[in-house]
Amino acid sequence: MQGSQREYLAGRLGFASSADVDEFVSTLERFERGELDGEEWRKFRLVRGVYGQRQPGVQMLRVKIPQGVLTPPQLRALATVARDYSDGIAHVTTRQNLQFYGLPLARVESAMRLLADAGITTREACGNSVRTVTACALAGVNPDELFDVTPYADALTRYLLRGPRSSNLPRKFKIAFEGCRGGCGVAPINDLAFVARIAPDGRRGFLVLAGGGTATLVRSAPVLEEFLPAGEILELAEAVVRVFHREGERKNKHKARLKWLIHKLGFAEFASQVRAERAALPAEARADAQLPFAGDAPPELLLPATRAASPELPVLLEDGGYADWRASNVLPQKQAGFVTAQLTLPLGDLDAEQLDGLALLCEEFGDGQVRTTIEQNVVLRFVPASRTRALYRKVRALGLARDGAGWLGDVTSCPGADTCAIAVTASRGIARSIGAYLEERRRLPDGNPAALRDGPELDGARIRVSGCPNGCGQHHIADIGLQGGLRKVGEKALPAYMLYVGGGVSEPVGADGAAGVPVARAGRLVGRLPVRRGPAAVERILALWQRERSGAEPLSAYLARVPLDKVRSELAELLAISEETATPEDFIDLGQSAPFTVTEAEGECAA
Repeated sequence: MQGSQREYLAGRLGFASSADVDEFVSTLERFERGELDGEEWRKFRLVRGVYGQRQPGVQMLRVKIPQGVLTPPQLRALATVARDYSDGIAHVTTRQNLQFYGLPLARVESAMRLLADAGITTREACGNSVRTVTACALAGVNPDELFDVTPYADALTRYLLRGPRSSNLPRKFKIAFEGCRGGCGVAPINDLAFVARIAPDGRRGFLVLAGGGTATLVRSAPVLEEFLPAGEILELAEAVVRVFHREGERKNKHKARLKWLIHKLGFAEFASQVRAERAALPAEARADAQLPFAGDAPPELLLPATRAASPELPVLLEDGGYADWRASNVLPQKQAGFVTAQLTLPLGDLDAEQLDGLALLCEEFGDGQVRTTIEQNVVLRFVPASRTRALYRKVRALGLARDGAGWLGDVTSCPGADTCAIAVTASRGIARSIGAYLEERRRLPDGNPAALRDGPELDGARIRVSGCPNGCGQHHIADIGLQGGLRKVGEKALPAYMLYVGGGVSEPVGADGAAGVPVARAGRLVGRLPVRRGPAAVERILALWQRERSGAEPLSAYLARVPLDKVRSELAELLAISEETATPEDFIDLGQSAPFTVTEAEGECAA
């Protein structure tokens, strides 16, 4: 790739094609004329990012955001879609995408064209396709990373997008890149993952994992390549996609993910087929599968244009909360004098005004972009360290100055039954309830025995909620995970959650200090918890940890080892419910007003 990093960033703005929108319109017209049946139309629109909702007559539109990178023009386009086409909200997902709800089908074309004009596509954001390639939001600025994985993830995105097999796979196919230790990209639960490594001779490359996933078969992806030279990532990905396209299950969608193919073939046979496929690639395919830059020489990140130095602002009364926000949400970059600022979004939601405000913020304070995170937040990068107080005042005016980024109370949740037809429960309700309870404890004054502080003992601990077994909220790999379901109490259905503890992603370090293979650990089932008892269950789990931990043992480590019987005993009173003990409120899901019912529908959220 020639040119400066700024030219590179300008080039990466465009993932959209107006031809995609034209094709969407012409195919919709064919469906309306009766030339396509419902299933053909469904498959087509899903690959174009258009899902049916639980509510009839409106659509969800998923926007593909490779590596979570968004520029000011793109943020403004997204704000317009939120304001003029949907319900006013953009929802950040656990794969760095944005979703909009409530679009009438007749208005989808206009929204797509507006997005395409800003370089944003919905192509292959959904359906049986290669989904958004994710990467750490701190890639390129993290002091602990081996190298910036963004250019490699970007190149693979461009290579596979609109490829001959990329939108016609047996099932969805997810790819992630990681450049640092600590599991920032949850690599082991992806179909294909590239984890940065540097060879003894200094060459860049990747540890490659394949076949991870959650849902009905939680699988930590095994190692496909111990060290793949960076220049070979496109070729390897092409071979894996070809094997999956050819050999994958196409009749039973519940066993159609890559992990099930590996389960059927055995990993050794799968790896053998990938090697054979690579060796048999036609010359033209091999020529196409070249990085647009030398593997060890991608464009380097340049510092933003120099601005006039500004002294740190004086402390004002209205700056209350700045110190806490600065301590929890701001991190130093490896570029001296700059910091990143994470904006914590409750349940991943941004409104149109906040999207417009973010566009101004990254123009005034950052490097002209923001990045979404898999924790459903947003990161501003290249903020001059001397301007953090000025930034705080502006994010506070936007309602985005919530502190505690990454702590336990920043609960992750899928949209659940608010919009998703396949969801059993309204997962956002219990996530909001647990988050509020934890925030209340965090705000208690020092000396109060119930006070809970975020710190090393809670670092990295996560609570994640999904409204169904598919796990869009990634509850399977949470320290405390909740999966929506129901319990029968007498003749009535009661909203409940399967409660898991001890899940996570870890990257062992060898005796020589070298990074090991990232491993996903599935949470262990404690029991089925009535929905209204979520905060009380979290309270008792924390009390158990504080009472029985070894020294300063982190919550994550304790929950990974604690015997399940001990947790069940601690929660026995909460897990038990009967017709005699149930209250009328127990039969109403959190955030809902009507009694709980299970809606039978063919959901598309996991399609």
